[in-house]
Amino acid sequence: MTGRSLVRRHNAVLAVVLAIVIVFAGRLVYVQALEGPRLAEDALNTRLSHKTIQAMRGDILDANGEVLATSVQRYNVGVNQLKVREFTAEIDGEEKEGAVAAAALLAPLLDRDPAELGADMVGDSTFAYIARGLTPEEWREVQALRIPGIEPEQTSERLYPNGNTAGNVLGYVGRDNEGLAGLELTFEEQLRGVPGSSVVEIGRTGQSIPTGLRETVPAEPGDTVHTTIDRDINFRAQQIIDETVDRYKASWGAMVVQEIDTGRVLAIADSDAVDPNNYQASPPENRGSRAVQAAYENGSTGKLPTFAAAIDLGAVTPTTTFTTPDRFTTPSGQTFSDADPHPTEEMTVAGILATSSNTGTVMIGDRIGDEERYEYFRSFGMGERTGIELPGETPGILAPPESWDGRQRYTTMFGQGMAVNLVQNTAIAAALGNGGVYHAPRLVDGTTDETGRFHAAEVPEGRQVVSEETAAQMVTMMEGVVTQEGTGVLGQLDGYRLAGKTGTAQVPDENGNLTRTVANFVGVAPADDPQFAVGIVVYHPRHQVPSSIIAAPAFKDIAGYTLQHLGIPPSTTPASLFPMRAE
Repeated sequence: MTGRSLVRRHNAVLAVVLAIVIVFAGRLVYVQALEGPRLAEDALNTRLSHKTIQAMRGDILDANGEVLATSVQRYNVGVNQLKVREFTAEIDGEEKEGAVAAAALLAPLLDRDPAELGADMVGDSTFAYIARGLTPEEWREVQALRIPGIEPEQTSERLYPNGNTAGNVLGYVGRDNEGLAGLELTFEEQLRGVPGSSVVEIGRTGQSIPTGLRETVPAEPGDTVHTTIDRDINFRAQQIIDETVDRYKASWGAMVVQEIDTGRVLAIADSDAVDPNNYQASPPENRGSRAVQAAYENGSTGKLPTFAAAIDLGAVTPTTTFTTPDRFTTPSGQTFSDADPHPTEEMTVAGILATSSNTGTVMIGDRIGDEERYEYFRSFGMGERTGIELPGETPGILAPPESWDGRQRYTTMFGQGMAVNLVQNTAIAAALGNGGVYHAPRLVDGTTDETGRFHAAEVPEGRQVVSEETAAQMVTMMEGVVTQEGTGVLGQLDGYRLAGKTGTAQVPDENGNLTRTVANFVGVAPADDPQFAVGIVVYHPRHQVPSSIIAAPAFKDIAGYTLQHLGIPPSTTPASLFPMRAE
């Protein structure tokens, strides 16, 4: 090989080597300068442990600040199955290690079988649940064992300290603390808060790296919801309605207490109320509020809007007299009868209401137009949802006049051929007690956020349904229902003047036959200065007795308790009632 050839060969090898060096150098520059940050970020991400910090759900309070629903701190416990392998302990004089040793110490504290617990602690997971819902005290006992790999997950538990009191109003939450019913569902967005997060850089076995990345965004607790419910009144109302339902073997019952001049509902009591702490123990049909969700024919309590409309339009006065037989046929050929046979009497409008005469009511209602009466019904809130803050409210049933047949035109005068829910019916009585001004029933005054700022709930303006004079005359006539020869005499209360109206309606059984009844009552107290209204419904009592026997005493009981609880003094002036019969 000549010297020139050797040089060429040497140069060729050198060129190849330089090319290789350039390629590797370029690759090194590419990796370090361009891909390096991304690769480093990818590596970091594989070492990061992300956890969600659950927000504490806001409290629900009653009108006096008493806690109806709250959240308490709890801990779920997990095990890093890699780290627990390092643990050793002397158990019963013998050296044990790993999951066996840890399970032997933890089992008594977690109320678990040691063998089953030990099996759950074996594997390659860096976090596997071994217990849920520990109290802070229970977690501290676990923590004191200092077992490597035993790690907490902070969570919360929803508690209802008053058991089933207002349970159907409050509702309940699911396993993930989300609202499933009642106010818990309606105010889910306000109550749930905003979850936080934590990011920790961990090593191969799941241990945190002391000098690694550690970031925490704290959770924001939910708002506090301030209700209008008075816990004590609601508790007593539930006792009364449960006793009434049990006594008369009814399918269900409900009771509402509403402030006259604000629409604030002080109590909604449903029979067999759900305990939100253990809602699964109640059948699904008992978990909602029938006071809001169930529509029923209101029967003779439905006469109140008819009488109010007739008086307000000037068609009659409380002392206008009608010849009222126990059976009456209209000019259109429709025949109606009263509940009990009686001789034909000259009754005043006040007497017709007191005795709950259907025949007299038809004569009164016939003096005003159907469209006019329908508009009064609507203004009293019938046929539309009240907007109360509970899910599933029924609007009731109120067909327009053009769809009424020849008979329904008359039956709607006395509360048949239409339907209401109990909150609607109570609001009618409240409007009459409030000088004719209707206020939509409501359950929430407002919310308080985490900064302590109170946000008042939007309150619809009241509307004048009938004149103040008409309302006052209606209350006086309703007082006659309770204190004269009326159907509500069992609602009388010593020391206080009360006013109300009984109602009994027929409802179909499972075969469509009208063999069942609904007993209900609405009223105000005290009659001389109304402060609150009460509504009661008892559905399908097996003992077929009228509402005057079933519902009127329940009205007296809850009215008496509420009057004393609110510190309302006894009545000091005697009643001045309208005559019942022609003089």
